[in-house]
Amino acid sequence: MQRVVPGAEFTGLDPGVSLRDTFEMDSLDFLEFVEALAELSGTELTEDDYPALDSWDGCAARLMGGASASAQGRSK
Repeated sequence: MQRVVPGAEFTGLDPGVSLRDTFEMDSLDFLEFVEALAELSGTELTEDDYPALDSWDGCAARLMGGASASAQGRSK
């Protein structure tokens, strides 16, 4: 997140709130965030994942447990 929103304040941030709204990210900022998240996690993230990646809870769920579910959903 620091790559996209330098100086972002995380203290007291509800993990379920929209990251786009909280940090006032436009679509290009959000895309940069998703690309950085994919690079740092080593996980392939696609446009289908964007809704889940809009909160810290969603990011954690997608990266920890949703990876196989997401891949299965795309292969159907």
